[in-house]
Amino acid sequence: MLEILLHLWYNINAMCTNIADIKEIYKTKEKIMNNSLTEEQVKVLNMSQSVINEVRKVIIGKDEIIIKVLLSILAGGHILIEDIPGVGKTTLAVALSKALSLDYKRLQFTPDVLPTDVTGFTILNKETHKFEYKQGAALTNLFLADEINRTSSKTQSALLEVMEEGKVTVDGVTHKMPDPYIVIATQNPVGSIGTQMLPESQMDRFIVRLTMGYPSLENEVAMLKSKQNLVPVDNVRPVVSAEDIIQARKVVENIYVSDQVFQYIAMLANATRNNEYIKLGLSPRGTIALLRMTKATALLKGRDYVIPDDVIYSFKDVVLHRLVFNSKAKINGFTGEQILKGVISSVQVPRVSK
Repeated sequence: MLEILLHLWYNINAMCTNIADIKEIYKTKEKIMNNSLTEEQVKVLNMSQSVINEVRKVIIGKDEIIIKVLLSILAGGHILIEDIPGVGKTTLAVALSKALSLDYKRLQFTPDVLPTDVTGFTILNKETHKFEYKQGAALTNLFLADEINRTSSKTQSALLEVMEEGKVTVDGVTHKMPDPYIVIATQNPVGSIGTQMLPESQMDRFIVRLTMGYPSLENEVAMLKSKQNLVPVDNVRPVVSAEDIIQARKVVENIYVSDQVFQYIAMLANATRNNEYIKLGLSPRGTIALLRMTKATALLKGRDYVIPDDVIYSFKDVVLHRLVFNSKAKINGFTGEQILKGVISSVQVPRVSK
């Protein structure tokens, strides 16, 4: 019944074998198998499996990306997917909106898109002689901001209040977003025609930045076969409700974090701020985002408490897009991934037990 979650368990721990305590790994597997969690936690696990199964009908061979997007949603964050056109970024967002039973809107960002297209505007009703608010594209449960780095900085900044506070203010009147509210933004790699870098303040609002990449040969053949006679996204069924997502987020919030893990996260953040190759380190908002992602990871690994492996698993996806590297890193030919590996290795991993 928990096949997908066991896949997640193997996937996460395969990435952390040089750090993980083997006894703790087997304890984690046993906990998943025995389902020894609270009723609410088991419900979130089963809900997660159902969502993953539905999205897998459309997104073939990208289970890790699906899992990470779901972790981000459970953690209450927004997702930035950076990749070349045509690898399934938009399809992933549509499939998720259907599986999660969420209202969905998409806005293709181009240089002529205005901030009011995102937030909405007020207009005079000639019959009532009153100003009425017309909703923008952002007022929905799941908002896909497609190719966000092709539009103007002014339009990009219109998303800041929406993403951070879940509301928009138009002509002095505040309008609240529906709950849950999720932004999935896509962008083409910097250097593509017509693109510009998102400002640091905008990047910091995304809990993770992910890359889908090309499918393997085997998965591409399977994709071609699945799309011969039908549109696969039409087969995605709604398996959870908006209320289920809200409750699942509350369950994630209550995952236990020991003082050692709090200290470990803070030390990693501090290490990015004092690294010789990093000009702008991890912000406090980024530290909080890392904590939220580690809680969601711990739950989907079948635990009601966080261990350092959960922090390490989410570290690159949460942190890398928030950092600014200096010229010394470029001169020495270091990539962001290499520098983050050095950051992780520079901080002693605590031994944690519940």
